[in-house]
Amino acid sequence: MPDGNSSTTKGTWQAVAAYSVWGLFPFYWKALSAVPSSQLVAHRIAWSFVLLSMIIVARGQAGTLRRAVAQPKSLLAYLTAAIVLSVNWLIYVWAVTAGFIVESSLGYFINPLFSVLLGVVVLRERLRPVQWVAIALAVAGVATLTVEYGRLPWIALALASTFAVYGLVKKLAPLGTVVGLGLETGLVFIPAVVYLALAERAGAGAFLHSNATTTALLVGAGLVTTVPLLLFSSATKRIPLSVVGLLQYINPTIQFLIGVLVYHETVSKNALLGFGAVWVALALFAGEALLRRAPVPVVAE
Repeated sequence: MPDGNSSTTKGTWQAVAAYSVWGLFPFYWKALSAVPSSQLVAHRIAWSFVLLSMIIVARGQAGTLRRAVAQPKSLLAYLTAAIVLSVNWLIYVWAVTAGFIVESSLGYFINPLFSVLLGVVVLRERLRPVQWVAIALAVAGVATLTVEYGRLPWIALALASTFAVYGLVKKLAPLGTVVGLGLETGLVFIPAVVYLALAERAGAGAFLHSNATTTALLVGAGLVTTVPLLLFSSATKRIPLSVVGLLQYINPTIQFLIGVLVYHETVSKNALLGFGAVWVALALFAGEALLRRAPVPVVAE
């Protein structure tokens, strides 16, 4: 049996791998930019459900899934999660293919702060003084970006808020990560397949009508969704949530760098000031959590 240090090391690398894969997602969706975002999300839902169903059956967890379907309260919770997650995926995929990778990364930077605020509003949790300072700095950063962009950074705010709601629903829901996502994708599987069938009938379907690479990437959407999820699920069992919470910033950092260095999205000095305020807020937030040995809200995609 491996010792504790070996298990922790393995868990750390699993978390790094999961967040790195999520951070590299812009390359994947950019390669599919010729396909409408709505079709990309429908394929992501459909192929994810197929793969997750196979994993759930292989793990002997089909009974757990059936029992959850038979409970109306549980079913409603996961239907809510499925709808919110689908909206999040649609906004994210569209934003990446439309050239808003940097703003998308901001959404995942500020998501933990949104999760904390949601905890205050819904769960009546109390914030400590340093957390209030962190949130104030994040608000100042978003305000700076609003002035610079001439509009609210709605993509970032939409991604952060939908994922915060998704995280809250999942926190209150009873199933594990893989079975839960299997149920979520299962609940929107039929609408996704119907949509793809209608697109095919209208002559707008991309599947099997594009080059072989595009077709393979559409099928692979399920794999790239599920593999990092499995790594993340395993990592959370091996290492403290405080460590997982800090490692999550690998994802938006990689996305930010890809947007700036690879796809040459413009980031002005004033925009960097806005991002800087958010980064300082996150440093305060994470540092205070580490000192108190409290977990940083964890984000998965």
